[in-house]
Amino acid sequence: MGRLVSFLVALFAAALLFVPPAQAQQAPQAQRAGAATLPTEYRLGSGDAIRISVFQAPEFTLETRITEAGIVTYPLLGSVRLGGQTLTAAEQLIADGLRNGNFIRNPQVTIVLLQVRGNQVNVLGQVNRPGRYPLDVADMRLTDLLALAGGTSAAGADSVVVTGVRDGQPFRAEIDLPALFSPGGGQKDVLILNGDNIWVERQPVAYIYGEVQRPGPMRLEREMTLMQALATGGGLTPRGTEKGIRVHRKGADGALQVIEPKMDDRLRNGDVVYVRESLF
Repeated sequence: MGRLVSFLVALFAAALLFVPPAQAQQAPQAQRAGAATLPTEYRLGSGDAIRISVFQAPEFTLETRITEAGIVTYPLLGSVRLGGQTLTAAEQLIADGLRNGNFIRNPQVTIVLLQVRGNQVNVLGQVNRPGRYPLDVADMRLTDLLALAGGTSAAGADSVVVTGVRDGQPFRAEIDLPALFSPGGGQKDVLILNGDNIWVERQPVAYIYGEVQRPGPMRLEREMTLMQALATGGGLTPRGTEKGIRVHRKGADGALQVIEPKMDDRLRNGDVVYVRESLF
């Protein structure tokens, strides 16, 4: 009886430790997926200002700026290439040099980033604070840079153009901002790299004149129809008529086209709507 009980206990323990093949395959994949989402460490670039210090060795403290060649001149070690290194790798590089040169037996090196100059991007166009912004971390996204620039201005469009270089090839992406906040849209939030340019387009504009209450330019909302444009213009005057409305539109060849639209037809950027006067 005792042997039977021992056998059953061992069998139960083995069942608890057993992981089905499907679950065993999913676990490493989940770990890899989680690892892929971890932020990467900032890499030093030309022009960055740093402070290098060694624990209990104040004579080795140095504040310097990385040269255009990515080099700093450090006491006893001479020229050390830190450009392109992460802060952790740069600390290890200095520590190895001090140890291998028998200057310090077990150096503990710390590097503090004082000013970012090496990794920067341009944010231009219809934003509240256009300018040149540093990449403080290596995984900054388009939304991060737009937030630094104060967001898009009132005249800003829903589309943003990102240009730069990827894998040695010219890169250009046109991003639909509202789509970034739709389900699954986070995957479209472009990773911004050193030297990228972010351009926020101007909001499309249409023009309306003739027998409307408020003639003039108007912000062309997405998929705006002729009827919506008339409503934005305050509607027709008592002398206006919906019959014979004309839309003047520039074609692909640059020639001016005159269109007789329906009320549910969508307007395009630069369209000019003319509302005629009723003859009766």
